[in-house]
Amino acid sequence: MFKRKKNTEPKTESEWIALAKVDRAHFGFLYEKYFDVIFRFVFKRLGGDEEKSADITQHTFLKAMSNLHAYEDRGFPFSAWLYRIAQNEINQLFRSEKKTRTVDLNENQLNELLVETEIDGENREEVYEKLTVLLNDLSAEHQELIEIRFFQGLSFKEIAEIYQITEANAKMKIYRILEKLNTNWKLKS
Repeated sequence: MFKRKKNTEPKTESEWIALAKVDRAHFGFLYEKYFDVIFRFVFKRLGGDEEKSADITQHTFLKAMSNLHAYEDRGFPFSAWLYRIAQNEINQLFRSEKKTRTVDLNENQLNELLVETEIDGENREEVYEKLTVLLNDLSAEHQELIEIRFFQGLSFKEIAEIYQITEANAKMKIYRILEKLNTNWKLKS
């Protein structure tokens, strides 16, 4: 006799999260789905240190799995919660090592930032150098916000979830930093 087996596999991320809260064996789906993106985030933040990036990423997922019971869906993607955990792990590493963070900037990212700040100049190389100096003059929090928005490509919604603020507040913070960059550019020109 033939009997059709119904597919009871979860279809949505929320279903996977609910299952993983009950049985950690189901956390593997979330791990597989987000490992690469979290690793790349950490890798960029650590300036390309693959070994430390792998360690931080593993710690991130261990903490996420251990604290999954406390996760609440607030309309943000699950990845934003993982980014926040990863960011906390990175900050803890920096504090413990008292390390200065280095971010490699490419021309496309700098050009996007130039467009947003409405900064322009004749000699692109001079503009890039001057913008880099201005970025280095920002506070650590402001540097971090610029980095995750323009160099990591996170949305305002994801930034809001990482910092546990509203999306409007995330936008306001970013645009105030851009205004500050523009003002400092004019002062140094």
